[in-house]
Amino acid sequence: MVENSEKIWKKFLSKHWQMCVLFVVAAIMAAIGAIYVFLWFVGDAQLTGLVPATLDLWTMGYFVTFLLHLILWEVLFIGVPVILAAVAVWQLWWKKLPDKERKEYRKGHLFGKRSHRSDGGGAISFLINIVFIILVYLDGNWDKAFATWKFDYLVYTYLWALIWIAIIFGIPMLIGGTWWIIHEMKKKA
Repeated sequence: MVENSEKIWKKFLSKHWQMCVLFVVAAIMAAIGAIYVFLWFVGDAQLTGLVPATLDLWTMGYFVTFLLHLILWEVLFIGVPVILAAVAVWQLWWKKLPDKERKEYRKGHLFGKRSHRSDGGGAISFLINIVFIILVYLDGNWDKAFATWKFDYLVYTYLWALIWIAIIFGIPMLIGGTWWIIHEMKKKA
């Protein structure tokens, strides 16, 4: 299967190398545009007073507000136009391919088979960070400058965030796992 997939890719790249180059150039331009939007927003955020100019005055509130605004502008100026242009160009190009060639690429799994596996590793760290932000808010340190935080506070708050995630997800997983083991043992007996 891997050899077949490699052959299909080689054939695809030899026939359509211009389209591949176009997509690579577009991705590079999008990355450069994202960097320019980031730099513009950093300067603008300081000028408008959205965030303090020195990091020792930043609070969790400033940090979250900065990230949310940054994501908004990146999606608005880069994400949406790039996605719309990529889908439009891909659709126009894909429809121009002969039916036989399209079927061959689909049959040969040019873009791989879809997997039902999901990693989820990034989701756990994301959840831990969300719980950390909630704990900082609940502790009353939302508007306190990072410079006033003690290192112990940072470490222990992250540890508590990890513990809360373990409790929230660990207990149901433990109950479900125990039930499954008991169920499987009864089935075999």
